Amino acid sequence: MKALTIGILAHVDAGKTSLTERLLFETGVIDHAGRVDDGNTQTDSLDLERRRGITIKSAVVAVSTPGHRLTLVDTPGHSDFIAEVERAVGVLDGAVLVVSAVEGVQAQTRILMRTLVRLGIPVLVFVNKIDRTGAREAELLESLRTKLSPKCVAVSTVTGIGTAAAKPAPLPPDEHLADVLAEDDRFLASYVAGEVSEEDYREALVRQVAKAAVYPVFFGSAITGAGVGDLVSGVRELLPSRERCADGPLDATVFKIERGPAGEKIAYVRVFSGSLTARQPLRQGRPTAVRVYEHGATPVTGDALAGDVAQVRGLPEIRIGDRLGEGTDRPPDRLFAPPSLETLVRPADPDQAGALYSALTRLSEQDPLITIRRREREITVRLYGEVQKEVIRATLAEEFVIAAEFEESRPLLVERLPGTGHCVRHRAPDERVFFWATVGLRVEPAPPGSGIGYHLEVELGSLPLAFHKAIEDTVYETLHEGLHGREVIDCTVTLTHSGFSSPVSTAGDFRGMTRLVLRDALREAGTRVYEPVHAFEIEAPAAAVSAVLRKLVELRAVPGEPVVTGAQCTVDGHLPAVAVHELEQWLPAATQGEGTLVTGFAEYRLKPGGAGPNRAAPSRRGRTAG
Repeated sequence: MKALTIGILAHVDAGKTSLTERLLFETGVIDHAGRVDDGNTQTDSLDLERRRGITIKSAVVAVSTPGHRLTLVDTPGHSDFIAEVERAVGVLDGAVLVVSAVEGVQAQTRILMRTLVRLGIPVLVFVNKIDRTGAREAELLESLRTKLSPKCVAVSTVTGIGTAAAKPAPLPPDEHLADVLAEDDRFLASYVAGEVSEEDYREALVRQVAKAAVYPVFFGSAITGAGVGDLVSGVRELLPSRERCADGPLDATVFKIERGPAGEKIAYVRVFSGSLTARQPLRQGRPTAVRVYEHGATPVTGDALAGDVAQVRGLPEIRIGDRLGEGTDRPPDRLFAPPSLETLVRPADPDQAGALYSALTRLSEQDPLITIRRREREITVRLYGEVQKEVIRATLAEEFVIAAEFEESRPLLVERLPGTGHCVRHRAPDERVFFWATVGLRVEPAPPGSGIGYHLEVELGSLPLAFHKAIEDTVYETLHEGLHGREVIDCTVTLTHSGFSSPVSTAGDFRGMTRLVLRDALREAGTRVYEPVHAFEIEAPAAAVSAVLRKLVELRAVPGEPVVTGAQCTVDGHLPAVAVHELEQWLPAATQGEGTLVTGFAEYRLKPGGAGPNRAAPSRRGRTAG
């Protein structure tokens, strides 16, 4: 049996969940297609999703037909939940990118397509809502080619577009398809010889789609079902599938974590090779149950084979990104920008402070980019945007019965080193506070985006392994709060000196001494505060360009030279992340709803003043003499 896992991706409100529902109906999984507005779709199962009419968590559903199993992953469309999309994209064989025939290519559409292209994932484009007033065909195709990829090519056309009678029809292969297939050598040879057949077109299209060199465009309507059957055929015929089998060693990836009714962890796993069974010994333990998606949204007990998506229970320490099998765990590649905002959160009832932290920690298991920081009585949460904040607030209230208050979001500031610092401390029992340890650390700036590096200039055998681990762990922990209370990023820390006194030295001595030495080294190097900056691109009517430029200057943006094309104007540049939300709110009214904004994290830049609000780390105590 062939297996294929695809993602349904789109900008919010393009009709992604409606398309998933229609696909299930067309393939016989359900006998009635639900509607997002009615709150009865298969994949938006959370009460919060049904009420808001948006997808918050990725959902899995499968379709089994003779000789073929198709697993669909429905992902969120709102940019605040891009981390959920990121985890799903890493396990896909292909994707269907949904674009509204009315709204056209939107900001999130472009971000998603750029990532799919970068990863080389085969993509089919489905132009939805052809039955809606304002739907377009020729203009939209041109927009797909200019804003997404010149390799977008229509494989269907529409009669009666923009009316209730809109109906797609397959396009016969001709010159429009030959142009994009010309890079296929086998097809080009037949075409030049004048011996090309319809089968040659089809075979070349399959090869080029598998290589992510061509992106076929289908037209249709998820609500009426028009064109969805053709899309289903396109998914099966054009996207590359794999043989569902148990051959080879187990290699599987955890891409989602949920909690069951009793609080137990449920891991969503994509199996790439081998098989996964209950009670099978793994590095993370022995799963108590494996349930496979076969047909519908409810998995069934069984063995998960290569190509399957399964739920796994009984692994309490499992985390998103873990590899099951012989492969080693590795941090997933960053596909989208990290969060650039943070907010302080506190319980309305101070007695629930512990419960609030516990609940947020549970939520961060399901979304590792919701980083929780607790310092004394303050809890901070990293965010992508205001909608995500509201969802977290509602989730705390409904699932954990905790009323939480959030402060206004602020930019997620970080610290970087402008220079090098070095400090060595030896045990000093004559001092009032001392540790039975010798530690020397050198800190140096590293290239942007390189993260934290830790190295040894001492021999590994110079200390017991437990002491080495205590030093390394404490280095990473201490760098969470630099001299200004912000996380220190992009630096290298080197252990230059070490020593211990047997039998009195403990791992605690090395943890305490490492904190003191590292902070002294940071003081010598100095740290400066940086703020997140986003790259932006605005498309707006040319008549609004002056107002747009004034607003950008007001928001401390650095715009480039405007490019005017006919009645439209494009402006790109950089602006502080803290200003993105205000610009998003201002742009529609200032451009009569015709302006579009695409933003994405670009870099950290030195904050004016170089410091910002000081959140100095609390003092640490060591042993006291006497």
